[in-house]
Amino acid sequence: MKLLDKLYQRNDITFAIIWIVAYVVIASIADSASRELGIEKCVTAPALAIMSIILWAWVSHAGLKREFGLVAPITPATRMLLYLPLIIIAFYRLCFGITMNYPVLETVLFIISMLGVGFLEEMIFRGLLFRGMAKSNLTAAIIVSAITFGAGHIVNVFNASGQDLPETLVQVAFAIIIGFVLVFVLLKSGSLWPCIIWHGVYNSLSAFWDDAAQIAVLGSEFNAILLVLGLAIVVGGGYLAYLAKLPSAKG
Repeated sequence: MKLLDKLYQRNDITFAIIWIVAYVVIASIADSASRELGIEKCVTAPALAIMSIILWAWVSHAGLKREFGLVAPITPATRMLLYLPLIIIAFYRLCFGITMNYPVLETVLFIISMLGVGFLEEMIFRGLLFRGMAKSNLTAAIIVSAITFGAGHIVNVFNASGQDLPETLVQVAFAIIIGFVLVFVLLKSGSLWPCIIWHGVYNSLSAFWDDAAQIAVLGSEFNAILLVLGLAIVVGGGYLAYLAKLPSAKG
């Protein structure tokens, strides 16, 4: 913990960048190793769990839980519209059908991995990076944390995920929009937990999306990914406009 303390005290933004690089590299290598072994997320799940435990232990040790929003929301859920726009975005694909995309063991490993992704990405982008930048420039912190969060998904073109460029670009655009929404959820609720929970749940549900059924309904994969982006723009954008008018949480 002393090394993490020194790095953070030296420069908190550099500390955030180190975590971003470490996360991207470790997650990419772990995904590739998992596929080489033939068991989805068998390396990724423990790797991200260990990273999450280390980051949580350090934040607790350093007494920075409140600093990074790891506290209960200050703003009532009713004022946050019960987070319904985020719930709609998270669950909409299940409306086309539910299926098991992986065997039971791999599903469990996948969910553990996605919960780790939710915690780590929220802590890194809307915890470490955002809070570090917000001390000097809040507007820049909002923009940079959202765009870097979205742009980071471009690595899916090069890692073992198997995504093609068009699908990845839509994912990047989607993540940038959601990145803005989530940073405002943090600002207005006073808590990072709604962001962490939503992120982990959204990613975990992809283990149960019936993509074939969705394509059958919408006519093509291109229409399906356009719907994803459209939903983010309409529902996410509307929620963002609402959140922007709320006073920031004080606590």
